[in-house]
Amino acid sequence: MDTLNTLFASINYRDPVWIAVAYLCGFLIWQIKLPPMVGYLLAGFILSVSGATGGEFLDEMADLGVTLLLFTIGLKLNIKQLLRPEIWAVTTIHMALITLITAFVLVLLAAVKIPIFSQMSTQSILIVSFALSFSSTVFAVKVFEDKGGMASQYGRIAIGVLIMQDIAAVIFLSVSTAKIPSVWAAVMIGVLILSKPILIFLLKRAGHGELLILYGLVLALGGSSLFELVSLKGDLGALFFGLLLAQHPKSGELAKSLLSLKELFLVGFFLSIGISVVITQETLLITLFLLLIIPIKVILFNTLFMRFKVRARPSSLASFSLGNFSEFGLIVTAIAVNNQWLDPQWLAIMAIAVVGSFVIASPLNVFNTNIYDLMPEFLQKFEHKQRLPGEDLIVLKNTRVLICGMGRIGVGAYDQMHLKYDGNIIGIDFDDACEEHDKAGLRNTIRGDATSPDFWRRVKIENVDLSLVMLCMPNYKSNVNAAIALREWGYKGEIAAVTKYKDEEQELHQNGVDITFNIYAEIGTGFAQHVLQQNAQSEDAAELISEYASETIAEKN
Repeated sequence: MDTLNTLFASINYRDPVWIAVAYLCGFLIWQIKLPPMVGYLLAGFILSVSGATGGEFLDEMADLGVTLLLFTIGLKLNIKQLLRPEIWAVTTIHMALITLITAFVLVLLAAVKIPIFSQMSTQSILIVSFALSFSSTVFAVKVFEDKGGMASQYGRIAIGVLIMQDIAAVIFLSVSTAKIPSVWAAVMIGVLILSKPILIFLLKRAGHGELLILYGLVLALGGSSLFELVSLKGDLGALFFGLLLAQHPKSGELAKSLLSLKELFLVGFFLSIGISVVITQETLLITLFLLLIIPIKVILFNTLFMRFKVRARPSSLASFSLGNFSEFGLIVTAIAVNNQWLDPQWLAIMAIAVVGSFVIASPLNVFNTNIYDLMPEFLQKFEHKQRLPGEDLIVLKNTRVLICGMGRIGVGAYDQMHLKYDGNIIGIDFDDACEEHDKAGLRNTIRGDATSPDFWRRVKIENVDLSLVMLCMPNYKSNVNAAIALREWGYKGEIAAVTKYKDEEQELHQNGVDITFNIYAEIGTGFAQHVLQQNAQSEDAAELISEYASETIAEKN
């Protein structure tokens, strides 16, 4: 709990002013449909130009936000995904190629005697190039959450790549700081794995309120502290503890309970990056040059993904989300400066480059589908002839209802609709659990990303009177994307979608949804109907019992 103690001990009277500026900038940016994090970065710039400097409060707030972020990523992560070639192979090849390409360009600049580059050694050139090969986990996850892409195919691929990059960062940090993991590291990890049943028992007994939130904080911060004790990176500890609970049904509830805290603390992360930047003419010019690497990163990611059998659309969207520089690049640069491998000026250059990459990548990701739609035929020419498992042609036979999203709401909707439509109903989800439902014979399901037009293009209809599609995904943006994809596919029947807030219903209707069900507003109606139904059944049963008793008495008489 040292992190929390430090956090609250470091508050001073100036910090609330910085947060108010962040709110105003975030609010204004949100009004023009850009992610609020762009506003937080802008607020940092404004404060930096005004002469403000970051305080301990913001630094601790940022660290805690990143720790919670990695913990929640771990809660949602399937370790099997990291072992897929489109993730581990693409990550390895991309980092190696970007490092070599950037190093080659920096060597050329040094050869023409540009001052800051001509003073660099081979070692420093490789370090800068390696730092620029990382993509931002914080940025990508924020984009996916804002656009409803966390559960999509492209979101899962990008998250897998980012986790692999995090592992590469941990290896570098261990080597560069001469911080070899303690001999107790393996023992500790083994003990934690054996302790998994205890952790799950405590999770199940934590209830659904503040105790659950506290349990999440204990695991995230405790995991971070434990890993640091054995000379491993603390953030990796938070990720590892999340992984231990990832397959439990309550892990999703734990992630949701921490969502607001994580979002709040990440404001400190973006604000602290912006406020740490001191812009000079020289650093600005060098940064503008470094930003030219971003399109190379995007194109290379896209090419590699498609060569590893990912379709053009998810490949492009994943590449856009990875087209930026990372906070890990800042960490790598800071260590190099501390070890006197780099000129201190590079820390400022890297900070400006990270912020600049976020500013460029934000609108790129807001309009990612529009950009892809400008050239789908061109990009599809580079697709691999073979497909990833689960991307074959899908034939719907005798199907009248589709359920998109097989979480708790989707499963409940499936079971209820099954009573009326029997075998004429199919559930769709991109989660591996969908296949388990199908193999176990519990429900008729297919694996797919309902938000992707590519998925619907693979769906063929035979003897189908498809009349209803129910969108049951928890993020309303995912439901919006699925509705758009369905209408573009040519579906003319009814679409129903769940939502949580009144203002979301209008956007759903504008994008082709006919029926919306507000979970919070209409749950009372559903509850009343359920009670009336149960009462009716009880009254019918009582009437039958009364009739039977009367008949029995009459027979005896």
